Amino acid sequence: MREHQDETRVAYDGVVELYASLFDDRLETRPFSRNMIGTFAELVRATGNSRVADVGCGPGHLTAMLHELGLDAFGLDLSPGMVEHARRARPALRFEEARMEALPVEDGALGGVLAHYSMIHTPPGELPALLAEQVRVLAPGGLFLVSFFATDGPEPVRFDHKVTPAYGWPVDRFAESLAGAGLVTFARLVHDPASERGFLDAHLLARLHENVPTTV
Repeated sequence: MREHQDETRVAYDGVVELYASLFDDRLETRPFSRNMIGTFAELVRATGNSRVADVGCGPGHLTAMLHELGLDAFGLDLSPGMVEHARRARPALRFEEARMEALPVEDGALGGVLAHYSMIHTPPGELPALLAEQVRVLAPGGLFLVSFFATDGPEPVRFDHKVTPAYGWPVDRFAESLAGAGLVTFARLVHDPASERGFLDAHLLARLHENVPTTV
């Protein structure tokens, strides 16, 4: 796992300013994503635990959005360059460098985890371990919102992402992976792509089953 993550870290460190400029609108031109995140925030608030991690936060634009939606949000990212940018741009919020398979968060502490296209670079064989770590930090009943590129075929598809290689997933297969980690998917949204890449955009909203232990 560490080898491909090292490659991803270096790749994103090299495009910090460009990447940040592309997402300054904070989803103003992406209504589906924006509304799914709004729903996620509303449901997290209803749990009574507003502490949320934005994993793979990049320049911190969605961490800020979650904060504005009433959550105690903090951002975690593999890229030190992204973390440095986020801290400069949003000094009132907390950002830390971290790998998604080793989050600096105590067991069962969070009301929610947001993974907005931040798991797309994970090889399929490593996804279960990554999801297990998100489950570890969620409180029972906590919410998990993941967004990714969706494919029509039966298997994940590797493709040349503009930054570093990534994977598109059949939506049902990704939902099965969530179920395997103890997450119950209760809402999904699949829509036409916002770019020339050709994949559909997919969002799965899931809840940690009340009876699943938070240590795995």
